[in-house]
Amino acid sequence: MEQLPPVYCCHCLDCQTWSGSAFTEQGVVREDSIAATGPIVDYRFTSPSGSQSHQRLCGTCHTRLWNTNSARPGIAVVRAGTFDASHMIEPRLHIWTSRKQPWLVLPEGIPVFGENAPPAEFAAILMR
Repeated sequence: MEQLPPVYCCHCLDCQTWSGSAFTEQGVVREDSIAATGPIVDYRFTSPSGSQSHQRLCGTCHTRLWNTNSARPGIAVVRAGTFDASHMIEPRLHIWTSRKQPWLVLPEGIPVFGENAPPAEFAAILMR
């Protein structure tokens, strides 16, 4: 089995809304490592910061597959629930826990950030 990419969990309101759940699990990969077949829909929008977000969805079932953002060139964020071995996911950090559902208990020993993690710290945690 191939090694899974590093995964983090996001508890922001957008991720809760887009996933229809309490949070999302997202794997970080190089953008040029993704290949997809079939109909892919590219939903684009400008974030409040001015960056361009490109959300890729399956054109048949509308599952969110991955996204890229002009603020992070060359990086793609893949919805970890779409991995064949999603049952093997071990998140390395949780972000936007200030928006976490109150009934959700996070595991001890995993870094937690009330909002976004500082970029250098985020990268260091994911790449260890």
